[in-house]
Amino acid sequence: MSNTTLNASIIAKAAVGILENELTMAGLVYRGYEEEFDKKINGYTVGDTITIRKPTDFTVRNTITASAQDVQEAKLTMQINKIAGVDFAFTSQQLTLNIAQLSERVIQPALVQVANQIDLDVMGLYKDIPQWVGTPGTLVQSFAGFAKGPTNLDQRSVPQNDRSGILAPADFWAMAGSQTALYNNSINGKSYRQGQIGMVGNVDTYMSQNAPTFTTGPMGGTPLVNGANQNTTYDLTGANTQSLITDGWTAAAAARVVVGDVFTIAGVFDVNPVTKATLPFLKQFVVTANGSSDGSGNLTLTIAPQIVTSGAFKNCSAAPADNAALTFVGTANTAYTNNLMFQKNAFALCMVPMVKPPGAVDVSRVSKNGISVRVIPFYDGTNDKSTWRLDVLYGVQTVDRRLAVRVSGT
Repeated sequence: MSNTTLNASIIAKAAVGILENELTMAGLVYRGYEEEFDKKINGYTVGDTITIRKPTDFTVRNTITASAQDVQEAKLTMQINKIAGVDFAFTSQQLTLNIAQLSERVIQPALVQVANQIDLDVMGLYKDIPQWVGTPGTLVQSFAGFAKGPTNLDQRSVPQNDRSGILAPADFWAMAGSQTALYNNSINGKSYRQGQIGMVGNVDTYMSQNAPTFTTGPMGGTPLVNGANQNTTYDLTGANTQSLITDGWTAAAAARVVVGDVFTIAGVFDVNPVTKATLPFLKQFVVTANGSSDGSGNLTLTIAPQIVTSGAFKNCSAAPADNAALTFVGTANTAYTNNLMFQKNAFALCMVPMVKPPGAVDVSRVSKNGISVRVIPFYDGTNDKSTWRLDVLYGVQTVDRRLAVRVSGT
């Protein structure tokens, strides 16, 4: 079989196919926003943004009299601000290869690293999620422990289609081990012989070394709500955060919270987003900005979601009372694995074609199934080497915090 002289187009086509196969978490989230970018022929640069519409909510009347409601659509923006790339060099002699050989020896190892970085960035959105079930620090090693995730999703009326779960290796293998005791060879055979979990409780389950470890803030003191009626109206800009004034912390900045800390407020219960009925557990909130106490033990938290107690976007049973206690998930300054279960529309990944730089020669840009790779070679005539840069441009965004849950074991 004759050799093939490789060019940028051949390498780009091979790269986009390999990258698609290597994505895990990134392949499970919403990818439809690429369509918002399809009108720009020359490609995109870092900083380009799109606006995302969030679904609206309504209240149901129970009388014969019509009562029109305003249609309020919240919006948020997604910025295309992340680049993942690898670079490699070949002599002219090495470039006269079979593409299969080059894919195995060079392109695939390089794309594994790119896919890993994209997965890390998508997984990093876990800090936006306020829902956290189970006992932090405990492995997911039984169906009862695993089921706390889908149970939480069901209680909050999260759609049952397109649910996925990402487990850290220790949790994944503990869960696989629990399945080997089942009296069903179609389940325990795959668990024991192949280490497969598959669909459990309507959650398509995967293992990923990128399942994050979250370290809680230093905290300190006995934090309390400082002032009653700290509820607000729904933010149509899409940020859906608010300030919560608290006191009772250890004074003089000794107490701190970090982005991703999760807590509840005494007396503030979650509600079903569809029926607005009060649920039998407290509403969970997540800290969205680092904060430290002052010399008097006061600390104003930036939290999500907002505390909304009435109307179509009601999400809490009541506004917090003055001196209501805050209870944080986990122990201060402790690292916990955060497994994640989510419905596809909780998060979004948008990969777009990069701009072809003016003056660059033999640029290739290939897109397939929403994945776009750009390859540019540049030549070192002294050493007869071509350096090839391979780039992917993308953005990630949490679209709806309600559609995901962090899961620890029991």
